[in-house]
Amino acid sequence: MKSIARLALCAALGAVAAAAMAGGPVMMSADWARGACAAWNQDEVLTKKLVEFGWIDNNKGRGYKVMHIYRTDCKDSKPVELRIAKQDGKAWCVYGGAIENAKLDGDVDYLMHADTVRWVEMGRGDYGPMRAMMFGRLDFEGPKMEAMGNMGPFESFLLLVGKVASTTESCPK
Repeated sequence: MKSIARLALCAALGAVAAAAMAGGPVMMSADWARGACAAWNQDEVLTKKLVEFGWIDNNKGRGYKVMHIYRTDCKDSKPVELRIAKQDGKAWCVYGGAIENAKLDGDVDYLMHADTVRWVEMGRGDYGPMRAMMFGRLDFEGPKMEAMGNMGPFESFLLLVGKVASTTESCPK
């Protein structure tokens, strides 16, 4: 009888693991950031409009901008990084993963965080960046006037959260 119970337990644990994997990586983990980077490069608003509006050129001559993002309610998790550079006339995400640029430059780089439930809502398109910031659902540091001038692309960025398969059952490690 014990072996049947063990088999049942193993099957149940396997089903839970499979369900978690089916949902994708943990939201805001390094693996998730790689997926977000790939999704960024498939989004014409992000790749084209951020060049047209001059957003990508505000990089203090480094040739890239950095975004750190995280889930506020995941207290022990580190932010992840997206690095955006102008290549072939487009704003390409050239890196998504663990932080490589520890120090952000507040004149050109961004730090954004929100509770998990808020990221999910923004990723679904329940509301955009203006409402999210106005009601304190998204905390944001960086060049605010630049962001205000790029609300369309900013909204597309928030929608990426909903486009990248992920699970929110746990926090990134």
